[in-house]
Amino acid sequence: MIDISLLSDTYTVRILNENDIPDIVSLCLDHPLFYEYTSVRPTAGQVRTDMTALPPGKTEADKYYAGFFDDDGLIAVIDLIDGYPDSDTAFIGFFMVRKDLEGKGIGSSLINEVTRTLSEAGFCRIRLCINEGNPQSGHFWEKQGFRLLERYIRDDGSVWLAEKTIGQN
Repeated sequence: MIDISLLSDTYTVRILNENDIPDIVSLCLDHPLFYEYTSVRPTAGQVRTDMTALPPGKTEADKYYAGFFDDDGLIAVIDLIDGYPDSDTAFIGFFMVRKDLEGKGIGSSLINEVTRTLSEAGFCRIRLCINEGNPQSGHFWEKQGFRLLERYIRDDGSVWLAEKTIGQN
């Protein structure tokens, strides 16, 4: 179990709910480049689906669809799966920072805090998928220390599975 309150020392972190959907959609709509590389679109229905989507073998207790907040409201969203594809690995299904905060090091800072928390919780790796061809996402995750492992074709487009080692087995 991941204590999401520990994901950031700087921001308040909590599980997102139905009332947060308009803010999540608004945050996502400000990132048209991201959506050029996937067939998914930022709608209330899609956010609802994302809030409950699970990989094979995982349960609702393993999923953390969380938001980072400052005094101005929602600044970032993360979809985190505990123990996928194995118990030593945490999986980030989605991460996005509010557009006006882009390029200020906040996304990198948040991922550093998340990485530290997951390492302290005993995880050895973090995995995620990067939409193929998206230069912004690819550069961001590479800068965070993720390396490409394998290419997959999914219903929503081609992605690269990427991984970062964060702890010892």
